[in-house]
Amino acid sequence: MKTYTPQKVGKTGEKHAARMLRRAGYRVLARNKHFGKNELDLVVKNKQYIVFVEVKTRTAEGAKTLGTRPAEAVDHSKRRHVADAAIAYLGANPTPLCPRFDVVEVYLDRAKRLKLLKINHIIDAFSVNGKARH
Repeated sequence: MKTYTPQKVGKTGEKHAARMLRRAGYRVLARNKHFGKNELDLVVKNKQYIVFVEVKTRTAEGAKTLGTRPAEAVDHSKRRHVADAAIAYLGANPTPLCPRFDVVEVYLDRAKRLKLLKINHIIDAFSVNGKARH
């Protein structure tokens, strides 16, 4: 079985997340946008919201081994970093749209060249102060 780096797994998950969001009617504004040590995986928008999306990807073996959902890796510290990056993004890119924080969980099959197994979009997953909503 081929070995994939965590970076390759993450990039593949972000690609699938962006595709799913576009199909759901969102427009991708930015990918992997850095503000100091903070990063936004995806910034998307629709008619009402500008959405800051944290993408968490697991391979089939990884998900079984860890026994947790990918979204559980978005802890309070990670949520704060995403919120700080979103504030910086909005400072540089003002918009009348309402900001929102989503998480997309991506499950890939490592044995089948990182084929998409499942994707889960958690809308309004946390608030700007880093508190989880789900």
